[in-house]
Amino acid sequence: MSCEAPRYHSGVSTRPGSTETGPAAGPFTLAQRKRQLVATELTEASLQLFALKGFDAVTVDEIAAASGVSKRTFFRYFASKEDVVVQFLAGMGADIRTALAARPAAERPSEALRHAVSVPLTTCGDHAERALPVVRLILRTPALLARFLEHQARWREELTEELAVRLGRDPGTDLYPRLAAGMALTAFDAVLRRWSEGGGAEEPDALIGEAFAVLAPSLDSATG
Repeated sequence: MSCEAPRYHSGVSTRPGSTETGPAAGPFTLAQRKRQLVATELTEASLQLFALKGFDAVTVDEIAAASGVSKRTFFRYFASKEDVVVQFLAGMGADIRTALAARPAAERPSEALRHAVSVPLTTCGDHAERALPVVRLILRTPALLARFLEHQARWREELTEELAVRLGRDPGTDLYPRLAAGMALTAFDAVLRRWSEGGGAEEPDALIGEAFAVLAPSLDSATG
């Protein structure tokens, strides 16, 4: 899934099985283009079926048939039907970490973290028609929600490491990087849920700004 096509990554992908390339990797080869087209078709067919019948009721056989491929072909692209929906999550985390690393060194932690977690939220808001059904699907399906929470735990570790480097602190002895990363991702999760429950009526950027207005005093006072 993506807010644009069903995937959630704006740069070079490091997700298992991905065929995305970026400026550093060079242009797509013909084989890569073909693979991406098949993956996109499988994802689109899956999401349509999930929306129509519910996630648990849809089988891999149905997805393959709707895409005009074999079940064996499906499993060359995705390990399970859950992966069709959540494969983009690693890309979301990578985008957040990359955005944090790119923020000005002198910027307050609250500002840097707000901008970082805003990246996927802004993409959702810009492509609400595509993003909203998938976000709802993830938040309302126990198996997918569990995978989502697993990824958030990984993001917390990655943000902790990035923030520690940024501030010159040791996450092994200093609680601040881990606490700050956890606070930022709690805000991200709260905004995503509020946006989903509200049917996309509110702007994610405004919501994350509201959340960080609450967090900023604590985030910034701890760094002097």
